[in-house]
Amino acid sequence: MTRFGIIGAGAWGTALGATLAGNGPVTLWAREAEVVAAINETSENPVFLPGIQLPAAITATSNLADMAACDIALVVVPAQHLRSVLAQAALPPTTPLVLCAKGIEAGTHDLMVEVARALVPNPIAVLSGPSFAAEVARGLPCAITLACADAGLGERLVTAMARPSFRLYQSDDVVGAEIGGAVKNVLAIACGVVEGAGLGFNARAALIARGFAEMTRFGVARGARAETLAGLSGLGDLVLTCSSENSRNFRLGVGLGQGRPLADLLAGPAVAEGAATAPVLVEAARAAGVEMPISEAVAALLAGASVGETISALLARPLKAE
Repeated sequence: MTRFGIIGAGAWGTALGATLAGNGPVTLWAREAEVVAAINETSENPVFLPGIQLPAAITATSNLADMAACDIALVVVPAQHLRSVLAQAALPPTTPLVLCAKGIEAGTHDLMVEVARALVPNPIAVLSGPSFAAEVARGLPCAITLACADAGLGERLVTAMARPSFRLYQSDDVVGAEIGGAVKNVLAIACGVVEGAGLGFNARAALIARGFAEMTRFGVARGARAETLAGLSGLGDLVLTCSSENSRNFRLGVGLGQGRPLADLLAGPAVAEGAATAPVLVEAARAAGVEMPISEAVAALLAGASVGETISALLARPLKAE
């Protein structure tokens, strides 16, 4: 029996706990005292995943030291907080870490795996793919990528974590899995803007296709394989998050497209990772000499640019071969 530790009790961390509790006991770490109390007293996370009854095998804690007893630790904190949380976690060095955040660190332009490797000696894997938290928590079918450079460790993690409705596909392309997850959040904001501004389905389809081209260019420049980006953790996640208001990033874009203030859209406990990732992604792409006009447009909108002018500038770009 595997003991799972999950660092981060947002919607995704809680949903992973609900799924993995079928394979072994889960200790779920939350920063918020009210979340810990609610999970332990009512088996529900009303702040981040309301309406979902959680298995009795989940115990919540606010003490990171409780993670030391787990066999596998899943790290599900927002990308910009990964460094500070890992620095405090003090996990045994042999405990495998499964990184579940999707983003690029501000300042360093590091992927999550690069942040973790600079801090801890633990074996590391990445979990990424099309997975709305509420659906996973309810046991609806989901297929997702588990990327690990060590094939043996990857196989053990897949075996320990897979469930009948939670299908894991193993990969050794950690960079590809990370970049797909980070870039799709930015592109989901763009697709939300298309929806909010009433630009139609043709525009959304074009944006997804050209956005995927951006994702692939940037990924290959950072060492990813193009075929990884065409799989679950890239194209699969992109299609999901660009087509539903279940995506926080898509909802953020819808609000921007409707002209609502960014501060209002970012209020609340849930995090839209793409908002923090967009300016960092643009900086990293420029440093790598990669052209990413859609991502640049999203970063401009988040910095206060006009929706109408930004869309017009994108449409006015020179015509070119695909």
